[in-house]
Amino acid sequence: MGELWLVRHGETHWSRTGQHTGRTDVPLTPHGEKQARSLRPRLDRPWTLVLTSPLVRASKTAELAGLAAMENDDLLEWDYGHAEGRTTADLNREQGGWSIWTDRDLPETPDDVGRRAERLLELVAPALAAGDVCLVGHGHALRILAAVWLGLPAADGRLFALSAGAISVLGSEHELPVVVRWNT
Repeated sequence: MGELWLVRHGETHWSRTGQHTGRTDVPLTPHGEKQARSLRPRLDRPWTLVLTSPLVRASKTAELAGLAAMENDDLLEWDYGHAEGRTTADLNREQGGWSIWTDRDLPETPDDVGRRAERLLELVAPALAAGDVCLVGHGHALRILAAVWLGLPAADGRLFALSAGAISVLGSEHELPVVVRWNT
């Protein structure tokens, strides 16, 4: 079985300032474009499948990294609803103890995003059987995908920090799912 490479998009103004960026189509900053181009040598390898979120920050990252990717809506970031464009600090001042992982007033819950991750993993399974797969997406959605890969509850994605422009690799050891590398 191949490895599943997860690529978080490069920096955007909102990721730099800590604003929750779900479905708002925020472009990469010049630094984010530089991050994406810097991924090219590490991602220049044979892939059996490359998918990207349709949002410009992910699709542009794939393009600048030299990846010919197909868009897949299951790679979209979490729909943050009322938290869109807001920081955790701002929401904590208003609500005290607020967390994206426990707010039940959002359009999507971690479990909803986890179901998208499950569909995505089912879709890429045949390609993984033949070799390595690359997914270019967003911080929270990829963190949840990693939790689902490992057989953990979707909300355990909170345990995996993921920086803009980072690569993580999921695989298997003795036929069990593992994290091979994270946030490199």
